[in-house]
Amino acid sequence: MRLSLLTAMVALLAVPVAHAQAPAPAPAVAVPAGQPIEARHLAAHRAAYRLTLAQAREPGNIARAEGAMGYEVIDACDGWATRQRFSLTLTDREGTEVETASDYATYESKDGRRLRFTLTQMTQGAVTTRIAGEAEIAADGSGVVRYTEPAAREERLPPGTMLPNQHTILTLNAARGGQRLVVGPLFDGTSEDGAQDTTTVLSAWDAPREVAAFPSLSPLGSLRMRIAFFDREAQQQGGGATTPSYEVSLRYWENGIADQLLMDFREFVVEGRMVKLEDVAGGC
Repeated sequence: MRLSLLTAMVALLAVPVAHAQAPAPAPAVAVPAGQPIEARHLAAHRAAYRLTLAQAREPGNIARAEGAMGYEVIDACDGWATRQRFSLTLTDREGTEVETASDYATYESKDGRRLRFTLTQMTQGAVTTRIAGEAEIAADGSGVVRYTEPAAREERLPPGTMLPNQHTILTLNAARGGQRLVVGPLFDGTSEDGAQDTTTVLSAWDAPREVAAFPSLSPLGSLRMRIAFFDREAQQQGGGATTPSYEVSLRYWENGIADQLLMDFREFVVEGRMVKLEDVAGGC
C-alpha cells in the first residue's frame, strides 16, 4: 500500500457504521473541471469520536484497537479552516502495543481552488512524518501542489482534482440530485505522492429521524457513502483495475457532519462514533 496506515486514517474526514446501501444503477458523475461549488450546506462544527476495532481479518495480527479523534471545521469567511487530531493504540496478538498519533490542519478556499496543509505523524511519541505545502487548482480543473516538507518540490495534479471539503460538498449535492456514483482524483495533503483516484458510492437520502444524542441533527436528512481510494500509479500501470488501498464508509447528514464512520484497512477495520458535537462561530 502506497500510504502508511496512519496517513490513510487521517485522510478520512478531509476528509461511518454500515457500508453505503446498494444503489440503483446510475451513471457516474465525473467531477466538473473548474466548476464553482456551493458551500452553504457545510456546517462549522467541532466533533469528538471514539475509535474501536470493528473487525480483524486473517491472516492479520491486530487484536485490539482503541483511540479517539477530534475534528473541527471553521467558517473563515472565504475558506474553511479544518483540524483533525487523531490517536490510536494498536495491540497485536502477542500483546505488543503501538501508539500512533497525528495532527492534520488545512485551509481550503470556498471556490475549491486552493489548499494549504500540514500533517505531523507520530509513533510511540516520536515524529515519523511531516508533510506541508500548498495546492492550486486552475480554471480547467488541473493543478499543482508545491510541497515544503519533507522536501521542496512540485507535483502535478490531474484534471478534475477535488479538494477535501469540495469533495464533501460535491458528493452531497450529487446525492441530492439522485446520483449514486462520483468518480475523480482527490488531493488532501496527507500523501507526498499527489492526488489519489477515488470512487464514491452514494445511498439514497434517508428522511429526518430523531437523534437523541445530537438533537440538532434530528431535522436533517442523511445518507451513507463509501469512498474507495486507489493508488494512481498502480491504476495507470494496471489499466485502471486495481484493489483499493483502503476504504471509508460514513453516514453524512445534509449539513456535512458525519456521526458514524468505518475505516477499512484490509487487515482490520476501525469504527468511529461521534460522542460530542458543538457549533463553532465564524463566517464573515
